[in-house]
Amino acid sequence: MTFLRSMLSDGHNESWSSKRVITLLAFIMCSAAFIGNVFFGKTVDAALFDSMMYIVVAGLGFTASEKFASHKKY
Repeated sequence: MTFLRSMLSDGHNESWSSKRVITLLAFIMCSAAFIGNVFFGKTVDAALFDSMMYIVVAGLGFTASEKFASHKKY
């Protein structure tokens, strides 16, 4: 549980980051759709899958860019 909490919290005040939570949920949904398609023959609308994939990619990009942002308080 500590690993999950540290993964989903931001680096400033250790509170849950909504970007990270939404990105994780979108990733879980994309993974479930992929597994359903490959192993169970369930089809998912391509536009829906692509939109969830874009949410994951954007969320990961924003989260990675936080590491390089300045943390100065004015």
